[in-house]
Amino acid sequence: MLWIKHSQKMNMAIRFTIYCFVIILFFFGGFTLHAAGPNIVLILADDLGYTDLACYSSRYYETPNIDKLAEQGIRFLNHHHCQNCTPTRAAILGGQHPARTGIYTVGGIDRFDWSKRPLRPVDNITQLPLDRDTIAQQLKKAGYVTGMFGKWHIGDSGDYHPSRRGFDEAIVSAGKHYDFETNPKVDYPTGQYLADFLTDRAVGFLEQHHQKPFFLYLPHFGVHSPHQAKPELIARFEKKVGQSDAHGEGHNNPTYAAMIASVDESVGRILDTLDRLKVADNTVVIFASDNGGVGGYVREGIKKSGGVTDNAPLRSGKGSLYEGGTRVPLIVRWPNRIEQGIRCNVPTIHVDLYASLLELGSAPKPNQILDGQSLVPLMLGQDSFESRAIFQHFPGYLGAGVDSFRTTPVSTICLENWKLLEFLEDGRLELYDLQRDIGETQNLANSEREKTKELHQRLIAWRSEIHAPMPTINDGKDLPKRKKQKVDP
Repeated sequence: MLWIKHSQKMNMAIRFTIYCFVIILFFFGGFTLHAAGPNIVLILADDLGYTDLACYSSRYYETPNIDKLAEQGIRFLNHHHCQNCTPTRAAILGGQHPARTGIYTVGGIDRFDWSKRPLRPVDNITQLPLDRDTIAQQLKKAGYVTGMFGKWHIGDSGDYHPSRRGFDEAIVSAGKHYDFETNPKVDYPTGQYLADFLTDRAVGFLEQHHQKPFFLYLPHFGVHSPHQAKPELIARFEKKVGQSDAHGEGHNNPTYAAMIASVDESVGRILDTLDRLKVADNTVVIFASDNGGVGGYVREGIKKSGGVTDNAPLRSGKGSLYEGGTRVPLIVRWPNRIEQGIRCNVPTIHVDLYASLLELGSAPKPNQILDGQSLVPLMLGQDSFESRAIFQHFPGYLGAGVDSFRTTPVSTICLENWKLLEFLEDGRLELYDLQRDIGETQNLANSEREKTKELHQRLIAWRSEIHAPMPTINDGKDLPKRKKQKVDP
């Protein structure tokens, strides 16, 4: 009997010791949980405008696979990203606003000639700081196998490469659609189209890892310039030019339409692979674009010609913080959990995706502050989503040509149907009722003074709360070194 009692005490001591050891490992990052959430696929198009999908009103572009995805899930109609690609990717993958990461745009502040402007822009960094945990790192801690294939754009080499930021498999490629380079170097058939190459790799990843919980991030370089497409697809859309569409002359470029079709084909292949592997029912598929489409500049008077598409009825396009530059498609499908054919008009923003994936994957929170709010309650039709304002802050300049700018320094707040912009050069305020005026044509700042004051105070408070850096007076002592202004579509 004494031996039995002694043995029981030893067993209890051993169990307690093991329990404490597991807790210690978990809190110090050395323990991996078994994934409790669904598989996750995030597909990101590049420079795809809000109306560039048939399910978002285009009658010229053809997107049957993305349309099917929308029919089977929820379509967010008021989702916003940054005005161009790098800050959006940093916000999605790092969960923080640009004001916290220091990533506001692409490249340094000398990229455009702001020497004649009244403000000096805030210095910009181009790599997501290494002390920020990516969503991939957090999902790995929850037991997910992770893969990334495509445009990374927040630090492509060394410790900044996605293979060192939480992805088990990672191939980076962007810049060209044919004869492209990859990092690391990978051989591919001569003449292969980049969207097809990336999809091949993504399908291979799914085939290899579908028996484990997986997170696949597929950020396409399409439909970014240079505008190159497969000849057979171009020929198909050349036959449609001149036919009636929802945007007059705005959607009529066969090459651009063919590029969209290739991205759509990729989505179709991913969906077919999930079906074939019998994992579709336990996989959340998310499709979005990184910023607005390249168009709308002629209407704004900032270009005499140009623009490969049109974001109408939205105002302006990529590089602007009007709706045409920041409002993007966002579609989510989760079979048997998200009702089919749902539309959501609640204002949402890029940092919400990190919080959403964190909840979906039952993953631990990272070390950094998170700015977003999980969209899972909206996806599932629950009442627990708290209505709030969404904010943007861009303390720089994005050019559109010589002495012409897509945007000057500006901050914005959206609350329900209202949107306020504060232009930082002169303090000008613009207020729009997006429910009645989605094209931002009628500035109500003077007629709706109380609402303008309320939103402006909230915007100032938000900037103070996150310590948002502000541009300073241009005193002529630190002018950009670039003599010729670079034009970027």
